[in-house]
Amino acid sequence: MRRIIIFILPLTVWLAACSSNNVTEDNSIKKYFDSAQLTGCFGLFDNSRGQFTIYNLPAFKDSAYLPASTFKIVNSLIGIETGRITNENMVIKWDGLTRFYPLGDTARDWNRDLTMKEAFKASAVPYYQEIARRIGKDTMQKWLDTLGYGQRYGKFRISNNIDTFWLDNTLKITADEQLGLVKKLYFDQLPFFKSTQKTVRDVMLQEDNANYKLSYKTGWGFKPDGHPVGWMVGWIEENRHPYFFVLQLISNDHRFDMRPARIGILKSILKEQGFFQGKK
Repeated sequence: MRRIIIFILPLTVWLAACSSNNVTEDNSIKKYFDSAQLTGCFGLFDNSRGQFTIYNLPAFKDSAYLPASTFKIVNSLIGIETGRITNENMVIKWDGLTRFYPLGDTARDWNRDLTMKEAFKASAVPYYQEIARRIGKDTMQKWLDTLGYGQRYGKFRISNNIDTFWLDNTLKITADEQLGLVKKLYFDQLPFFKSTQKTVRDVMLQEDNANYKLSYKTGWGFKPDGHPVGWMVGWIEENRHPYFFVLQLISNDHRFDMRPARIGILKSILKEQGFFQGKK
Protein backbone atom coordinates (compact mmCIF):
# COMPACT_ATOMS: atom_id res chain seq x y z
CA MET A 1 0.00 0.00 0.00
CA ARG A 2 2.78 2.39 0.89
CA ARG A 3 4.40 2.06 -2.53
CA ILE A 4 1.17 2.88 -4.37
CA ILE A 5 0.74 5.99 -2.26
CA ILE A 6 4.21 7.34 -2.88
CA PHE A 7 3.90 6.89 -6.63
CA ILE A 8 0.86 9.16 -6.80
CA LEU A 9 2.23 11.85 -4.49
CA PRO A 10 4.68 14.03 -6.44
CA LEU A 11 7.76 15.14 -4.52
CA THR A 12 9.70 18.30 -5.25
CA VAL A 13 13.37 17.74 -4.44
CA TRP A 14 14.96 21.10 -5.20
CA LEU A 15 15.16 24.07 -2.85
CA ALA A 16 12.82 26.67 -4.29
CA ALA A 17 13.05 28.97 -1.27
CA CYS A 18 15.94 31.09 -2.53
CA SER A 19 15.30 34.82 -2.03
CA SER A 20 17.37 37.93 -1.54
CA ASN A 21 16.84 37.52 2.21
CA ASN A 22 18.54 34.16 2.59
CA VAL A 23 21.07 34.11 -0.27
CA THR A 24 24.58 35.55 -0.17
CA GLU A 25 26.30 35.65 -3.54
CA ASP A 26 30.04 35.18 -2.98
CA ASN A 27 32.02 36.05 -6.10
CA SER A 28 35.32 35.55 -4.26
CA ILE A 29 34.82 31.82 -4.91
CA LYS A 30 35.41 32.49 -8.62
CA LYS A 31 39.19 32.44 -8.09
CA TYR A 32 39.15 28.69 -7.48
CA PHE A 33 37.39 28.11 -10.81
CA ASP A 34 39.68 30.53 -12.63
CA SER A 35 42.84 28.93 -11.24
CA ALA A 36 41.84 25.63 -12.86
CA GLN A 37 40.45 27.31 -16.01
CA LEU A 38 36.97 26.06 -15.21
CA THR A 39 33.50 27.54 -15.13
CA GLY A 40 30.49 26.40 -13.12
CA CYS A 41 28.86 27.17 -9.81
CA PHE A 42 28.87 26.37 -6.12
CA GLY A 43 26.16 26.35 -3.47
CA LEU A 44 26.35 25.89 0.31
CA PHE A 45 23.30 25.73 2.57
CA ASP A 46 23.65 26.36 6.29
CA ASN A 47 20.72 24.38 7.62
CA SER A 48 20.73 25.86 11.12
CA ARG A 49 20.39 29.42 9.80
CA GLY A 50 18.55 28.66 6.57
CA GLN A 51 21.17 30.60 4.62
CA PHE A 52 22.64 29.96 1.17
CA THR A 53 26.12 30.97 0.05
CA ILE A 54 26.22 30.75 -3.73
CA TYR A 55 28.70 31.48 -6.48
CA ASN A 56 27.13 32.05 -9.93
CA LEU A 57 23.48 32.05 -8.90
CA PRO A 58 22.02 31.93 -12.46
CA ALA A 59 23.99 28.74 -13.22
CA PHE A 60 23.15 27.26 -9.83
CA LYS A 61 19.42 27.66 -10.42
CA ASP A 62 19.07 27.08 -14.14
CA SER A 63 22.04 25.27 -15.75
CA ALA A 64 21.14 21.60 -16.16
CA TYR A 65 23.67 18.91 -17.06
CA LEU A 66 23.87 15.14 -16.99
CA PRO A 67 24.15 13.91 -13.38
CA ALA A 68 26.81 11.33 -14.30
CA SER A 69 27.78 9.26 -11.25
CA THR A 70 25.93 11.48 -8.78
CA PHE A 71 22.94 9.47 -10.01
CA LYS A 72 24.34 6.57 -7.99
CA ILE A 73 22.65 8.20 -5.00
CA VAL A 74 19.22 7.75 -6.57
CA ASN A 75 20.09 4.43 -8.20
CA SER A 76 21.15 3.12 -4.78
CA LEU A 77 17.99 4.34 -3.08
CA ILE A 78 15.73 2.74 -5.68
CA GLY A 79 17.82 -0.44 -5.81
CA ILE A 80 17.67 -0.94 -2.04
CA GLU A 81 14.00 0.00 -1.73
CA THR A 82 12.97 -2.45 -4.46
CA GLY A 83 15.20 -5.25 -3.18
CA ARG A 84 17.49 -5.26 -6.23
CA ILE A 85 20.24 -4.34 -3.77
CA THR A 86 19.85 -6.50 -0.67
CA ASN A 87 22.35 -4.51 1.41
CA GLU A 88 25.62 -2.61 1.06
CA ASN A 89 27.53 -5.92 1.00
CA MET A 90 25.71 -7.38 -2.00
CA VAL A 91 28.24 -8.59 -4.57
CA ILE A 92 27.87 -8.40 -8.32
CA LYS A 93 30.40 -10.56 -10.12
CA TRP A 94 32.77 -8.93 -12.60
CA ASP A 95 31.84 -9.91 -16.16
CA GLY A 96 35.49 -10.13 -17.19
CA LEU A 97 35.42 -7.07 -19.47
CA THR A 98 38.21 -4.56 -18.83
CA ARG A 99 36.87 -1.02 -18.45
CA PHE A 100 38.74 2.26 -18.72
CA TYR A 101 38.34 5.71 -17.18
CA PRO A 102 37.52 8.63 -19.51
CA LEU A 103 41.18 9.53 -20.12
CA GLY A 104 42.11 5.98 -21.03
CA ASP A 105 43.73 4.57 -17.89
CA THR A 106 42.49 1.19 -16.71
CA ALA A 107 39.65 1.31 -14.17
CA ARG A 108 41.25 -1.24 -11.86
CA ASP A 109 38.78 -0.60 -9.05
CA TRP A 110 35.93 -1.54 -11.42
CA ASN A 111 37.42 -4.66 -12.96
CA ARG A 112 36.68 -7.11 -10.16
CA ASP A 113 33.81 -8.47 -8.09
CA LEU A 114 32.34 -5.59 -6.09
CA THR A 115 29.98 -5.03 -3.19
CA MET A 116 27.51 -2.17 -3.40
CA LYS A 117 29.59 -0.19 -0.89
CA GLU A 118 32.78 -0.75 -2.87
CA ALA A 119 31.06 0.12 -6.15
CA PHE A 120 29.70 3.34 -4.69
CA LYS A 121 33.09 4.40 -3.33
CA ALA A 122 34.85 3.50 -6.59
CA SER A 123 32.02 5.02 -8.65
CA ALA A 124 31.91 1.79 -10.65
CA VAL A 125 29.65 2.37 -13.64
CA PRO A 126 29.18 -1.33 -14.63
CA TYR A 127 27.85 -2.29 -11.18
CA TYR A 128 25.20 0.41 -11.28
CA GLN A 129 24.32 -0.26 -14.90
CA GLU A 130 23.47 -3.81 -13.84
CA ILE A 131 21.42 -2.47 -10.91
CA ALA A 132 19.47 -0.23 -13.30
CA ARG A 133 18.76 -3.19 -15.61
CA ARG A 134 17.53 -5.23 -12.63
CA ILE A 135 15.28 -2.36 -11.51
CA GLY A 136 13.83 -2.11 -15.01
CA LYS A 137 12.53 0.77 -17.07
CA ASP A 138 8.98 0.99 -15.68
CA THR A 139 9.96 0.82 -12.01
CA MET A 140 12.82 3.27 -12.49
CA GLN A 141 10.49 5.68 -14.29
CA LYS A 142 7.91 5.54 -11.49
CA TRP A 143 10.52 6.43 -8.91
CA LEU A 144 11.97 9.26 -10.98
CA ASP A 145 8.46 10.62 -11.42
CA THR A 146 7.83 10.35 -7.70
CA LEU A 147 11.01 12.26 -6.90
CA GLY A 148 10.60 14.76 -9.71
CA TYR A 149 14.27 14.06 -10.33
CA GLY A 150 15.67 15.89 -13.35
CA GLN A 151 12.23 17.18 -14.30
CA ARG A 152 12.63 20.91 -13.67
CA TYR A 153 12.01 21.65 -17.34
CA GLY A 154 9.48 18.97 -18.17
CA LYS A 155 8.85 15.31 -17.58
CA PHE A 156 11.82 13.08 -18.37
CA ARG A 157 11.10 9.76 -20.05
CA ILE A 158 13.44 6.77 -20.15
CA SER A 159 13.53 5.24 -23.64
CA ASN A 160 15.60 2.16 -24.39
CA ASN A 161 18.60 3.50 -22.47
CA ILE A 162 17.88 2.08 -19.02
CA ASP A 163 21.59 1.60 -18.29
CA THR A 164 22.93 4.88 -19.77
CA PHE A 165 20.28 7.61 -19.36
CA TRP A 166 22.20 9.36 -16.56
CA LEU A 167 25.37 9.31 -18.72
CA ASP A 168 24.15 10.12 -22.24
CA ASN A 169 22.69 13.62 -21.70
CA THR A 170 19.06 12.55 -21.94
CA LEU A 171 18.60 13.13 -18.18
CA LYS A 172 19.79 16.50 -16.88
CA ILE A 173 19.69 18.12 -13.46
CA THR A 174 20.47 21.52 -11.94
CA ALA A 175 22.76 22.19 -9.01
CA ASP A 176 19.71 23.50 -7.14
CA GLU A 177 17.94 20.16 -7.56
CA GLN A 178 21.05 18.26 -6.46
CA LEU A 179 21.21 20.29 -3.26
CA GLY A 180 17.55 19.70 -2.54
CA LEU A 181 17.99 15.96 -2.97
CA VAL A 182 20.89 15.54 -0.55
CA LYS A 183 19.23 17.78 2.02
CA LYS A 184 16.10 15.62 1.97
CA LEU A 185 18.22 12.47 2.10
CA TYR A 186 20.04 13.68 5.20
CA PHE A 187 16.76 14.32 7.04
CA ASP A 188 14.96 11.13 5.91
CA GLN A 189 12.53 13.25 3.88
CA LEU A 190 12.64 11.22 0.67
CA PRO A 191 9.85 8.69 -0.07
CA PHE A 192 11.92 5.68 0.90
CA PHE A 193 12.18 3.67 4.10
CA LYS A 194 14.43 5.31 6.68
CA SER A 195 16.66 2.24 6.64
CA THR A 196 17.14 2.70 2.88
CA GLN A 197 18.13 6.33 3.30
CA LYS A 198 20.48 5.50 6.17
CA THR A 199 22.32 2.91 4.08
CA VAL A 200 22.93 5.45 1.33
CA ARG A 201 24.03 8.10 3.82
CA ASP A 202 26.45 5.59 5.31
CA VAL A 203 28.12 4.78 1.98
CA MET A 204 28.37 8.50 1.17
CA LEU A 205 30.56 9.12 4.25
CA GLN A 206 34.11 9.72 2.98
CA GLU A 207 35.94 11.39 5.89
CA ASP A 208 35.19 11.09 9.60
CA ASN A 209 37.34 12.59 12.34
CA ALA A 210 37.05 14.59 15.55
CA ASN A 211 36.54 17.89 13.70
CA TYR A 212 34.13 17.02 10.90
CA LYS A 213 32.33 14.43 8.82
CA LEU A 214 32.41 14.83 5.05
CA SER A 215 29.91 12.93 2.89
CA TYR A 216 29.63 13.22 -0.87
CA LYS A 217 29.22 11.62 -4.27
CA THR A 218 31.28 12.63 -7.26
CA GLY A 219 30.30 12.77 -10.90
CA TRP A 220 32.27 13.08 -14.15
CA GLY A 221 30.63 13.09 -17.55
CA PHE A 222 30.63 14.89 -20.87
CA LYS A 223 28.28 17.37 -22.51
CA PRO A 224 27.11 16.63 -26.09
CA ASP A 225 29.98 18.83 -27.33
CA GLY A 226 32.49 16.65 -25.47
CA HIS A 227 33.31 19.18 -22.77
CA PRO A 228 33.72 17.57 -19.32
CA VAL A 229 31.25 18.14 -16.48
CA GLY A 230 32.24 17.51 -12.87
CA TRP A 231 30.07 17.26 -9.76
CA MET A 232 30.53 17.05 -5.98
CA VAL A 233 27.28 16.79 -4.01
CA GLY A 234 26.82 16.10 -0.30
CA TRP A 235 27.25 17.65 3.12
CA ILE A 236 29.76 18.44 5.83
CA GLU A 237 28.92 18.17 9.53
CA GLU A 238 30.64 20.03 12.34
CA ASN A 239 29.36 19.92 15.91
CA ARG A 240 26.37 17.95 14.60
CA HIS A 241 25.33 20.83 12.31
CA PRO A 242 24.95 19.87 8.61
CA TYR A 243 25.90 22.15 5.74
CA PHE A 244 24.85 20.95 2.28
CA PHE A 245 26.91 21.67 -0.82
CA VAL A 246 26.94 21.27 -4.58
CA LEU A 247 29.94 21.96 -6.79
CA GLN A 248 29.47 21.97 -10.56
CA LEU A 249 32.49 22.26 -12.86
CA ILE A 250 32.71 22.71 -16.64
CA SER A 251 35.89 22.54 -18.73
CA ASN A 252 36.52 23.47 -22.36
CA ASP A 253 39.41 20.99 -22.47
CA HIS A 254 38.14 17.58 -23.60
CA ARG A 255 41.10 15.93 -21.84
CA PHE A 256 40.66 17.67 -18.50
CA ASP A 257 40.88 15.32 -15.49
CA MET A 258 38.02 16.19 -13.13
CA ARG A 259 39.18 13.87 -10.34
CA PRO A 260 41.79 16.05 -8.58
CA ALA A 261 40.03 19.30 -9.51
CA ARG A 262 36.71 18.40 -7.86
CA ILE A 263 37.99 17.53 -4.42
CA GLY A 264 40.70 20.19 -4.50
CA ILE A 265 38.30 23.02 -5.31
CA LEU A 266 35.65 21.77 -2.88
CA LYS A 267 38.10 21.61 0.02
CA SER A 268 39.59 25.00 -0.83
CA ILE A 269 36.15 26.61 -0.78
CA LEU A 270 35.11 24.89 2.44
CA LYS A 271 38.38 25.83 4.11
CA GLU A 272 37.84 29.46 3.15
CA GLN A 273 34.34 29.22 4.62
CA GLY A 274 35.87 28.16 7.97
CA PHE A 275 35.39 24.38 7.87
CA PHE A 276 37.65 21.48 8.92
CA GLN A 277 38.56 22.92 12.33
CA GLY A 278 35.48 21.83 14.24
CA LYS A 279 34.53 25.42 14.98
CA LYS A 280 31.41 25.86 12.84
